[in-house]
Amino acid sequence: MGTHFTTGSTIELRELASEDWDTWYDVLLRAFGGLPEPTEERELYRGLTEFDRSFGAWDGDLCVGSAGAFRFGVTVPGGASVPAAGVTMVGVAATHRRRGVLTSMMRKQLDDARSWGEPLAVLTASEPAIYGRFGYGVATFQLAAEIDTSRVRLSVPAGTDDVRLRYAEPVDVVDACESVYAALVPARPGMLARVRPGWERVGVLDPEDGRDGASPLQCVVAERDGETVGYARYAVRPEWGVTGHNGAVHLRELAGVDAAAQAALWRFLFDLDLTTTLKVHGRPMDEAWQHQVSDLRRCRPRYRDGMYVRLVDVGAALQARTYQAPVDVVLEVEDAFCPWNSGRWRLSGDAKGASCERTQDAADLALSVRELGSAYLGGVSLVSLGAAGRVRELRQGALAEASVGFASAVAPWLPHGF
Repeated sequence: MGTHFTTGSTIELRELASEDWDTWYDVLLRAFGGLPEPTEERELYRGLTEFDRSFGAWDGDLCVGSAGAFRFGVTVPGGASVPAAGVTMVGVAATHRRRGVLTSMMRKQLDDARSWGEPLAVLTASEPAIYGRFGYGVATFQLAAEIDTSRVRLSVPAGTDDVRLRYAEPVDVVDACESVYAALVPARPGMLARVRPGWERVGVLDPEDGRDGASPLQCVVAERDGETVGYARYAVRPEWGVTGHNGAVHLRELAGVDAAAQAALWRFLFDLDLTTTLKVHGRPMDEAWQHQVSDLRRCRPRYRDGMYVRLVDVGAALQARTYQAPVDVVLEVEDAFCPWNSGRWRLSGDAKGASCERTQDAADLALSVRELGSAYLGGVSLVSLGAAGRVRELRQGALAEASVGFASAVAPWLPHGF
């Protein structure tokens, strides 16, 4: 049965049926501007859609809203993979704005995630201002750069020359590249374990009308002792001026199992003939190449928000990760949208494990579930949230102690959108 609510008219939320997918997806595309998608891309996302975790908002026979949730595992500090609802394909028809459609879809999604036993919900935000009121906090950031490879040089670590590179057709090495990706998932908070088959194909989507003058997708595989240890997917956009070549390399994806493999791939991209610019986006904030370049200013680094995290079950989420320094703190949590999380929780943990239980003890820190989401993966400091007035310290010293414990040795990172 659909969930009904009234906002001037009766809108029904109901599970997505296979025969309604095209209508539902067209509502989503229109909400994001209405540009059609290539057939290959559309069919891939139809195959990835989890119908039992997706629903539409219907006003009579009109679909006026869409929402879905992919199954993922999200790596947390300590290396565990925590089940998460990957909130996706959220859109509301412009004809039905300000009628409670989005709020009701968010309500249903979080209720569903709780019923599925998933402690986390995660998303990427087309408009960041929307999701804070539903308890989502920005937890990862991503780095972009436009590197002037005609003037910036790259120094590489020992062992880089032991890595062999070869060209490969992107679709021919999907499985080898996916093995590299899977090996990296436990090593960095925020990484997504791709539970459902098919995600490995997203990285090699290459519709011709989306290239914007660049080449077809290219791939270089890194090998050592006959084993694949990394890969880079990229395109080249040739350009010529009065002084000669001025082409740009557009990096789509790069992964390496160790420093030497990563450096070999970056060096290759820096040295491509007839190019003077390397454009990268969506990279980890602490990626090593920033310390290997001769002039960081000429790389024009910038950052933006990445993944937003929402704790669906505060106790289960906080005890699923570890803490790099011992913590023993009572958190007064405010969660108006999911009131089952509200109240006091005693968190005790260290690098070996943690527990988080209800308590009546006096609180040490007071914060909302949104701030917990931001701090959860270790990339946003509780101290900085406190300085912004978002966390209140009720016991002197508790904020600094908890902030050190929550931090991650490596920056959390979302490797791809969904």
